[in-house]
Amino acid sequence: MTGAFRGTPAQRWNNRFAWAVLVFLVAPALVAIPVSLTSKTYLSLPWEGLSLQYYREIFTSPDWISSFFQSSAIGLTSAAIATTLGTLGAVGLWRISSRWGEVVRVLLLLPLVIPSIIAAMAFNRLFMPLGLMDTYLGLILAHTVLAAPLVLITVSASLAGFDPRLEQASRNLGASATQTFYRVILPSIRPGVLAGAVFAFIASWDEIVVTLFLSKFAVYTLPRRMWNGIRENTDPAVAAVAVVLLAVTLLAFLLWVLAARWAQRVKPKTQD
Repeated sequence: MTGAFRGTPAQRWNNRFAWAVLVFLVAPALVAIPVSLTSKTYLSLPWEGLSLQYYREIFTSPDWISSFFQSSAIGLTSAAIATTLGTLGAVGLWRISSRWGEVVRVLLLLPLVIPSIIAAMAFNRLFMPLGLMDTYLGLILAHTVLAAPLVLITVSASLAGFDPRLEQASRNLGASATQTFYRVILPSIRPGVLAGAVFAFIASWDEIVVTLFLSKFAVYTLPRRMWNGIRENTDPAVAAVAVVLLAVTLLAFLLWVLAARWAQRVKPKTQD
């Protein structure tokens, strides 16, 4: 027997249970596919025929296109800043490795614990006198604060498996602290840094509560436009956007799997 049903009977039942849970979690998202093909002006299943009108709308509407690029710009910028700050913070706390360092770590992780509505109100009160309301800079700063702890966690996990003797050897051979960081530490924790960057981008891309409190008219991200499409008139274009995002996610995952397999095939050849 092959595939998901290989192994002992207990393992096969575990595999089946895992697949059942996966289908249970994914199935609700798949409902957006038929809903996006409706010919009605409201969210409904396409009982009376299929239509691609809402796909044409999201790819030709200046509003949807603008929201997509705004979310992309804010997400990429905040992810880059959060990745830099989270990585430097994780490395600094790893070097300290003391009780006070753990206290600082807990404080840095507070944005993950505080409810989004509380964080949104705090940002609102802080940014209003600073003139950062309804600005790209305000949203980027807020999303960076919310995403940096995710990078801190993933990089700290990578540093847990890093051998400190490699750093000591680098310093003993005459490398500076900066050279050691870029040539020894950073390559070793690269998977954690990349994972943190992905999580930071996703956190910024999906953020809606803080965005609703900080933006009004000048900045209109994609999640906010989708939220308004559901809250005001249940626009089926929202389902079309959801399907497009789902397709992009699956495509990125497939490309990642293919790249990993290609790297495994090339690695033995490079070693030879």
